[in-house]
Amino acid sequence: MGDVLAGFHAVWEFESDSVLIRYERGIRTPKLFQALGERRIPLSAVEDVSLAPGKRGTVVLRLLPRAGADPLLEAADGQLKDGSDPYRLVLPAERETLAEYYADELKKLLTESGPADRHLVAAPEAPLHFKAYDGKASFDGTAVQFRWSWTGASSAKWKAGDQSFAVTDLGGVQWRSPEVFEGHLRLVRRSADSSAPALQADQDPAAVVFGLGYGPVHESLPFAAAVLAAVRTRGPVPVVPAPARRDPADIAERIRHLGELHQAGLVTDEEFSSKKAELLAEL
Repeated sequence: MGDVLAGFHAVWEFESDSVLIRYERGIRTPKLFQALGERRIPLSAVEDVSLAPGKRGTVVLRLLPRAGADPLLEAADGQLKDGSDPYRLVLPAERETLAEYYADELKKLLTESGPADRHLVAAPEAPLHFKAYDGKASFDGTAVQFRWSWTGASSAKWKAGDQSFAVTDLGGVQWRSPEVFEGHLRLVRRSADSSAPALQADQDPAAVVFGLGYGPVHESLPFAAAVLAAVRTRGPVPVVPAPARRDPADIAERIRHLGELHQAGLVTDEEFSSKKAELLAEL
């Protein structure tokens, strides 16, 4: 189509086979958007287009990507908040008719549906790095390095020493948002014993732990997406087994610790109830 549609925090440029999204830089622009800069979304990666009312006199135009087409969304695994969704374009309500026109035009160009057999959207480029609560993570495109912090790393990680993981030895990446309780980034090794109980992230040398100000979404998620994309280009990846059920004593200890955080005011009532229910469900 060759047209441009500007919204809040982003500009979409419509091309015959893709949508080029340029994210604004500014104090009000979500940091994830600023970190991404711009993204070209091939129409082959898009399954549908939606238009819906937004908040406070706005409408939201959104591309609905195919499952598995974007390493960023695959790594996020549904954990991104609406305001940080890179596929949403928020517009003033008075531009609804124009947005509806573009939505209809895009739909006419869509020919693919269902899960994609490979990534179709480019991943963030290496090198990438971020600071976690218990160490520093870096990725140069071929290997992931974890260097432990003397103030935050557990004794188990100190005993294991700094870690280096070649992409060819990895089977996947697990990212749990730093905006929820027990956020972390874990590397899944191809040689991992699926029958072994899963270690807590703070005890696992293949994981780094997030925290207040550590491993923010705009740093750790692009990192996870880049590693995941590198893993996917190196052949079939084994299915990541579901975490083994925890020992009841461990669950009780985690709930006790959660209660202490709640009493100290570091966890809200809602977060306490939600996480407690999650832990009890693992029994």
